[in-house]
Order: sequence, then structure tokens, then C-alpha cells
Amino acid sequence: MHHPHPQEAAPSAPPDPGSAPASPPAAAGPLAGIRVLDLATLFAGPGAATLLGDFGADVIKVEHPSKPDPSRGHGPGKNGVGLWWKHLGRNKRNVTVDLSTPGGREVLLKLAASADVIIENFRPGTLEKWSLGWEELSAANPRLVLARVTAFGQFGPYARRPGFGTLAEAMSGFAATTGEPEGPPTLPPFGLADAVAGLATAYAVMAALAGRDRTGAGQVVDMAIIEPMLAVLGPQLLWYDQLGYVQPRMGNRSSNNAPRNTYRTADGSWLAVSSSAQSVAERVLRLVGHPEFVDEPWFATGTGRAAHAEEIDKVVGDWIARHDRDEVVAAFESAQAAVAPVYDVRDVVADPQFRALGTVARVEDEDLGPLRMQNVLFRLSGTPGGIRWAGRAHGADTDDVLAELGLTAPQIEALREEGAL
Repeated sequence: MHHPHPQEAAPSAPPDPGSAPASPPAAAGPLAGIRVLDLATLFAGPGAATLLGDFGADVIKVEHPSKPDPSRGHGPGKNGVGLWWKHLGRNKRNVTVDLSTPGGREVLLKLAASADVIIENFRPGTLEKWSLGWEELSAANPRLVLARVTAFGQFGPYARRPGFGTLAEAMSGFAATTGEPEGPPTLPPFGLADAVAGLATAYAVMAALAGRDRTGAGQVVDMAIIEPMLAVLGPQLLWYDQLGYVQPRMGNRSSNNAPRNTYRTADGSWLAVSSSAQSVAERVLRLVGHPEFVDEPWFATGTGRAAHAEEIDKVVGDWIARHDRDEVVAAFESAQAAVAPVYDVRDVVADPQFRALGTVARVEDEDLGPLRMQNVLFRLSGTPGGIRWAGRAHGADTDDVLAELGLTAPQIEALREEGAL
């Protein structure tokens, strides 16, 4: 079943040279006909819903009537409009429902009956307190997938603790391995764990929907934000289990290969160099005028090179420091060695590779006019996703969505008077 969407916001100004127009409407996307209720707040759960909406799902954002998602007020705004929400709230219709009221509970059950997925991040037991737990929701819709996103999961000694992505960055081991060797553990300056959990939750939802295709039944997704963050750390747990090895803080170096670091150029720019492949490491050392390193027995493995990172960094860093950024990049490209400038957002917007991919999309917004933001996460050749509109106002679509459920104008007004909407 296809659910209607607001009018697609078609760009009207000529394309900005640093961005691509928003992709084709995702009504034709691969998730068209899938309805997602986003009951979550802040970043991990709503981020998962955004990813699903980008590829055509009809995402209905459900917020409290007087306490909207705090992400609307996070970070800088313009003309009183939160910019983070414009990104996080894109491709979502917005309704207000107080789930703790009898009328709000009934509205949510009606929405659940029409939905394929609910994403929520209340503390464990909160939905049950409102008689909106899995028992009631699955009775209303046996094909429903309920994705529960919390810091620590639905059970265990920490389950009822409040938690945010920052705690996952600390508890997963990420912060302990990040930073300079003699410096403190370092947290990322953005919501890394929430973003990783959002990606993982979207994947989990798609896996649960694929399972439903086979069994006909929905199920519960229990996503603990501490776990995807641990998953992306790779073999660290296995190293500890088998070798007793604990990854130390190494700054920008790697225990797996060298050269791997950031290096400053003659014109004051920074470049990142990686040499995970043996052949690339050999090319770099030959390029910087030290082919004798390649003949050393220890140079033959990434671990061996990492043990000699000090020597390698000196010769690579000295060579890079004698050249301007563009010269270094051109020389590395000619030698088929891996290098990249360390960009800030200004460089991203101007970069020809990002431009060729359409990574930065231009979206016409009803509040702020043309906006630039990251495009959908990947390109599909047959059923592409797209940004149909940026984040909309709190409750902007309440009447339309409830009318679709069959509620009349007097019924909607009565729910408003009750405080349910």
C-alpha cells in the first residue's frame, strides 16, 4: 500500500556548482509503501528513521504536543529554525500525540495498525506503563516490527539507566584508543555512536522486514547503542582474547601499518597518508627517496612497519614538509600511493569528487529557502532514494495523517481538547 506524501520540494533556483539538486522523489524508492512510525528522540532512533525515509518509506514522526524532539533545538539555528532538525527530520511527516493519554494511546494503536515499523527509544518499561508494549502493539498489528533503541538494551543491570551515545563511545573502548599516547581518552566532537547505531538500526529493521517476508510475523529489534560502537572497533576483542593485547592510544598512527599519519605540507596544509597495502607502502618510500627501507626485512609486513613508525614518519614527513599540498597530492597520485587532504566542511563542498557523486544535495525548504545537506547514503541504479523535503514544523501534518486513519474533523478537535494531540 502506498501512503501519500506532501508535495515534493522541487528546487527552483539554478543548481549551485557545489551541490546537486535533491535526488529524484523517493516515492519510487525501494521502501515505497513501507510506513515507519518514529517515536524516538535525539539521534540514534530518528537517524535510522531518516535513512529509511530517504529510500521511500512513509516516515511519520510522532512527538509530544508540548515537548518536541530536543534535536529541534540542538546546535545553531537560523531565523529561529533549528538546522540540525532540517537534516534529521527530512522526508518525515510530523504529528503530535501524547501517548500517556487515553486518546493518544488509541491514536497510536490506530497508527500502529497501519504501520510496518515503529522505532522508539523510551527507557525500558515506559511503553508498557502506557499499555503500549509489544503485547498491545503486536495485537493491533501482528506484522509490525518494533525497533527498541536504548543505550544499554532492554535487559541487564544497566537497562534502566539513562544513557546517550557519549557513554557508548566511552564504554565500547573507542575513547580509550583515541587520542595522543600521553594524552587523555578522546571523545568525538559529534554524535558518532548515535550515528553508528542509527545505521545499525536501519539494517536491523530491514533484516526484520526480510524475516517477516518469510514468516509473515513481525518481531522486536533490541538495539543497545553500546554494541554497534563495539562492533566497528574490529578485532580488538579478539586480540585481547587470544593475545592479551590491549590497543593503546597511538594518536594518528596505527599498530597495523606504517606510514599512517597526518603530515603538514610546506604551505601549511595537512594530508593523511595510509599504506594498508604492502605495495602502497613500498611506493610511498620510493617516492620520498628512501627505497632502502623497502629492502629491510621488517618492512615486509604491516606490523613490522608499524614497529618502525618513528623512522618512517620522519622521512615521509620531511619530504612532505618540503612540498605544497597540490604537489604532494599530484606526486602520490602519479606514484599510485594513497593520500588525501584533511578537509573541513568548506573543502567538502568544493571537492570535485563529492560534486561528481552528488554527495551534497540542494533542497528547497519552506522555511529557509534553498539548503545544502548530505545527500542519501548511496546510489541505487534502479530505485534511487532522494530528499523530498527538509525537516518540517512540529505537528505540521497531524490533521492530514489522522484524517487518513479515518478520523473526522470533530474527532480530531475532541482529541485536541483532551490534550491528546
